[in-house]
Amino acid sequence: MTAPIRVLLVDDHALLRAGFRTILDTQPDITVVGEASTGAEAVAQAAALHPDVITMDVQMPDIDGIEATRRLVADPTVSAAIAIVTTFDRDDYLYQALEAGASGFLLKNAGAEDLISAVRALAAGDGMLAPEVTRRVLTRFAGTTPETGAAPARAVAEAPTARVLAEPLTEREAEVLTLLADARSNAEIARALFIGEATVKTHVSRILQKLGARDRVQAVVLAHRMGLA
Repeated sequence: MTAPIRVLLVDDHALLRAGFRTILDTQPDITVVGEASTGAEAVAQAAALHPDVITMDVQMPDIDGIEATRRLVADPTVSAAIAIVTTFDRDDYLYQALEAGASGFLLKNAGAEDLISAVRALAAGDGMLAPEVTRRVLTRFAGTTPETGAAPARAVAEAPTARVLAEPLTEREAEVLTLLADARSNAEIARALFIGEATVKTHVSRILQKLGARDRVQAVVLAHRMGLA
């Protein structure tokens, strides 16, 4: 049997942590292995407990969630994916979290299923953004309005990548990246390109390697910054 996803809950409100624990512990494939109420505790707990996923509050005593995320991502002994969870629907938190290396961003008013789905997505190596903020992320880093759509796959493939990539993207990888930038899941990408999900996963893995990205969210951000999408 596959080992359950190990989750560390970080928030300075005990009641919220208890609520998250109740939701997550009902799932047979998820287990909450620890809790922390400050950023410093989060850093220590992550090193001790080796979670797969960390849900991280932003405003906390001592160091905040953004700085704690930055330290955890920089620690080679910590491999957990981090989801920023906050009541504050603020663009500055969102962008700082992604810059720090967070793999997901959720609002605390998200439903139980959204929380569960986010934990599973991050554990699987997928980035996750709340739907209401995905559009803002792409707009910010693309420098265009989302309504214009993603760049054509061929234009992505032919972008001047030699300066930023050791190995250019293939045209198929560019097609996959374009769909990633449109917040598509592996299943949706597979249907759009008429290929299997396993093939999509292989392409995504290669894209992450070439971009030097930690996960899908960072791949999309980097791609927009490099002018690849």
